[in-house]
Amino acid sequence: MTERTASTQTPLGRAPIPLSARAVLTVDLAAMRANWARLNEVSGRAECAGVLKADAYGLGLAQVARALTNEGCKTFFVATIEEGRAAREVQPGATIYVLDGLLPGAEAHYTGFDLRPVLSSLAEVREWAALSRTRGRPLPAALHIDTGMNRLGMPQSELHRLVAEPDLLSTFDLTLVMSHLACADEPPNPMNRRQRDRFNALRALLPPAPASLSNSGGTFLGPSYHFDVVRPGIALYGGRAHEDKPNPMRSVVRLTAKILQVREVLPGETIGYGAIFKVQRPSRIATIACGYADGFLRALSVATGKAGPVGYIGDYPVPIVGRVSMDFITVDVTDVPAELTRRGGWVEVMGQRVTVDDLTDRAGTIGYELLSRLGPRVLRVYEGA
Repeated sequence: MTERTASTQTPLGRAPIPLSARAVLTVDLAAMRANWARLNEVSGRAECAGVLKADAYGLGLAQVARALTNEGCKTFFVATIEEGRAAREVQPGATIYVLDGLLPGAEAHYTGFDLRPVLSSLAEVREWAALSRTRGRPLPAALHIDTGMNRLGMPQSELHRLVAEPDLLSTFDLTLVMSHLACADEPPNPMNRRQRDRFNALRALLPPAPASLSNSGGTFLGPSYHFDVVRPGIALYGGRAHEDKPNPMRSVVRLTAKILQVREVLPGETIGYGAIFKVQRPSRIATIACGYADGFLRALSVATGKAGPVGYIGDYPVPIVGRVSMDFITVDVTDVPAELTRRGGWVEVMGQRVTVDDLTDRAGTIGYELLSRLGPRVLRVYEGA
């Protein structure tokens, strides 16, 4: 048995895991495809695209793009040119939009890989129109208009200047007009309605073109937010789209880490940096191979008397204790049978029982951050391809 495929125990008991693996992120592609199918159904007549930013939220752009394509997804949104190139290699026929917009001097990278920039300023529009004239044909691009987020997006003042130059608009192929909701994860927030109404008013100034406003949260706000294309991201990957509501999406990820050592600790002794956790009873503490260098949040550290995240060994809960350090997490395995806590065994620290949103709620952040921060030391394994 070689190192490449050898394993005496695997996190799911199926895919072979190298013996050198210290932490494993198992990605359920079948669950992700089911999430896209549900979003596609919810979006009604609108096309359901897929957002592949940040290496598909840390899950692996190539594998995710291939799975979504097989499910029927035809349009992708990426953040960077390099992500666009990677997506193009997977799906030669897809429509791919680059949310960064048009980077100065990088025009050839868009046309060479059939990528569509999302133009957010009058300067970008002028440059893309000039390139279209040089190439002798109208090149496709999206136009991002700001409706109140004040991040990327063409301000209303620039939009009026653009509308006053109809020859400029006709020089390139306007394939999509889009904006971005700031508060879609909070359905009652009046900002959602204000942005939708402003989007309707501003896009009416432009030549007819397909329109897109909704991210994951917006897709669940109802048909008046769908327009022609919806752009779900976090919901595809099993994360929560709306705060304070049940999550209808299937869990996609499972993070497991290998036990490196188990030790006996007496009452009164402390664990880890800062000695923030003092043991209250004779305990067995396992050190597992995952830390903030792998993307697990240091904010999930647990001090004495505090309730923290809970991992699992089989059906046995194992609370995290002490500080999350660069390379390690410590968990209390006192109540787990000793034969299940041997060196080389696995502890689940994220999955269906303790979801990415459960962890980030405790850490005071969002699922997007935790997923996209999971680093290259975490081995990705794909199920249900």
